[in-house]
Amino acid sequence: MLDWAGIPPDESPRRGGSFGPYQQSHRLDLYKRASEVLLEKGAAYRCFCTPQRLELLKKEALRNQQTPRYDNRCRHLTSKEVAEKLSQGFDWVVRFRLEKGVEPFQDLVYGWSKHEVADVEGDPVILKGDGFPTYHLANVVDDHYMGISHVLRGTEWLTSTSKHLLLYRAFGWDPPQFGHLPLLLNKDGGKLSKRQGDIFLERFAQDGYLPEALLDIITHCGSGFAENQMGRTLEELILQFEMSRITTHSALLDLEKLPEFNRIHLTRHIENEGLRQKLIRELQLLVERVYGDQHMDKEVLEKNYVERVLLLRKGHISLLKNLVSCDYSYLWVRPSVSREQLQTISAEVDEIGKLVTELMTRQAAVLTVEELSKDLKSLQKQTRETKYSSVMKLLRLALSGKQHGPSVAEMMVTLGPTEVCERMHKALSS
Repeated sequence: MLDWAGIPPDESPRRGGSFGPYQQSHRLDLYKRASEVLLEKGAAYRCFCTPQRLELLKKEALRNQQTPRYDNRCRHLTSKEVAEKLSQGFDWVVRFRLEKGVEPFQDLVYGWSKHEVADVEGDPVILKGDGFPTYHLANVVDDHYMGISHVLRGTEWLTSTSKHLLLYRAFGWDPPQFGHLPLLLNKDGGKLSKRQGDIFLERFAQDGYLPEALLDIITHCGSGFAENQMGRTLEELILQFEMSRITTHSALLDLEKLPEFNRIHLTRHIENEGLRQKLIRELQLLVERVYGDQHMDKEVLEKNYVERVLLLRKGHISLLKNLVSCDYSYLWVRPSVSREQLQTISAEVDEIGKLVTELMTRQAAVLTVEELSKDLKSLQKQTRETKYSSVMKLLRLALSGKQHGPSVAEMMVTLGPTEVCERMHKALSS
């Protein structure tokens, strides 16, 4: 999904790099060696407590209205006791020995900070029984061996950073700089939840939202920029971003505004010659999928016709799939309208049909919405008694079979002279 969003990682399992492997399951030996170093230094110890005992500790703490924490029981085992338990085949994990005297650190967002974790937490597990590390060990070991200089992560890890700095100190490594970012929340201030099912990138991609629009709305509701503006490209975001401008306020994400962000970026795609060709192919597939089982003329799938539709509806649609909605079905399926239906609107149906055909033949070379709107007003004046609103109603019905939608002039330009004349002829002949 990062590749889809246009922000592929510099290094990854897919792209490779100088500091691989990049999958945790392929780095287990590294974590094992790191834990052994801490065990030899006395900075970590093997814990043999069963899940049942840990669960009892948790229940006891909750009953006493206390925060559950490990009581560090195995920290005090002697070497002999540890050797005995190992020889008896007891399951074990590795815990890190938390020490008091944490040094303050300067967070790039929150400023000076420190948390005396040993006063409020039990010694944390850093290597599980299956050989996999917990985040505490993995992030420290990976960031050290990968030469990471800056760690930017969610603010929920701010209180754990002192713990991680103790791990760096135990290894004798220089830590990177840390910056903790405020959380992304719903517009009502509630936490974004995976259980809602509507915040997965895959869903937005399937719905036709552009990655540029998602990047734009997320950065727009966040901070790190001198000013908030809609429609920024990735290049502009990179150019304008300043770490010092990140605030500690949570970002409220209003997804109801996403269609407007997408409209802006979709307009740019339509205006770009190369990107427009991709949209043409996507729209052709959409039309076939939605209207393929109806009496659809294959001519509507021709590139020039589809391109003209895109260019004319530019700025009016938020998603490409809007163009295959019911409002736009007239573009892809010729309506079935009878002469009798048109005559209920005006008795001058033949005269109006003739005038429209003449207008389309005359205007074929230079057909624009503005000019055609003027011409349609002039056309109405050539009728004996049909009002302008009735002429528009008649033409809309003949061309689309609908009573609502884009302006009649817009419909005629989109359909083109040949299609307009054919539809008028079909309606008057049936």
